[in-house]
Amino acid sequence: MSTVADPIVGNWYKDLENNLTFKVINIEEGEDSIEVQYLDGDIGEYDHESWYNSTFDFIEEPEDWSAPFDDIEGDDLGYTDTDEHRRNPEDIDFEDYLD
Repeated sequence: MSTVADPIVGNWYKDLENNLTFKVINIEEGEDSIEVQYLDGDIGEYDHESWYNSTFDFIEEPEDWSAPFDDIEGDDLGYTDTDEHRRNPEDIDFEDYLD
């Protein structure tokens, strides 16, 4: 069995033969390089021939994808917390809103 899944930066894949989960983080067409980051945090690289001769398949983003990055900040995950951006009611001058 060989891969029919094209490498796309930001997508997650599973190597079915070796039971490895990884994300494509960079593709250098001129250098024939597909850089990946495994779920454990390790970085790897494939050329296009080895990619298409492997047993990779698309998967959904793993729920625990940030596990290898214990010191990662919540802001680095791409989420936003709307509570942090609310203005403090004490700082609002209601006179500005009255006719």
